[in-house]
Amino acid sequence: MRVNPATLGAMADDDSPPPQRRIRASDKDRDEVLSVITEAVTNGRLDPEETAQRQDDAISAKFLDDLIPLIDDLPEGHQLHQRLARQTGHGQDTGPGSALQRRGATELSPSVEPGSAPPTNSVAIMSGREIDVAPGTAQVTTYALMGGDNIDLCAVMGPGVTVELVSYAMWAGNDIYVPPGVRVRDETINIMAGNEVRQSARGDGSNGTVVLKGFSLMAGHDVHLAKGYRAKDQGQLE
Repeated sequence: MRVNPATLGAMADDDSPPPQRRIRASDKDRDEVLSVITEAVTNGRLDPEETAQRQDDAISAKFLDDLIPLIDDLPEGHQLHQRLARQTGHGQDTGPGSALQRRGATELSPSVEPGSAPPTNSVAIMSGREIDVAPGTAQVTTYALMGGDNIDLCAVMGPGVTVELVSYAMWAGNDIYVPPGVRVRDETINIMAGNEVRQSARGDGSNGTVVLKGFSLMAGHDVHLAKGYRAKDQGQLE
């Protein structure tokens, strides 16, 4: 039997995924985007002409995916961008701290299974080093005496990820850097010591949880929002 090539093409097309369903934007969605634009203007990111154009586009937007391009280059809108991307299934945040890939139309998850990487360990005696924690790491253990490390958790964090940071410190402490949306839970034991979680680093848990554990004597750790996310010192560590 002779088969029409056009028929074969149509059959192949039947296996293609259905088009994404577009979601209508609400007044609340538009207002949130306008708030991000306003904050970006305050921080000097947009000139008057571009500001007016983005505001007009936000007000007239009908669908959520119309709003995403208006904030995808603004650090002030990072968390809102992630939420809109999850809702629509469009776009993928590949910036520091996302470590995400799409696994379905509307689901974003860590690109590496949590706990699949070996634990990270460090010893710092009157010294310290830069530690970029790899995706999939579930536990980081550090020992510090009159020293400390700079620990970057951006690549490992993601929705649903929990990372334990176990530190034993004397007259020392680590600087810990997290992306937006990370909740920090402090379970450490301290004597004449304590940890500081900067206000800007106190996320809602939408991008994972960091659990601080261990013991400190006359020492403490500082948790910062990672560089590239803070508006007032863009490109610098807090």
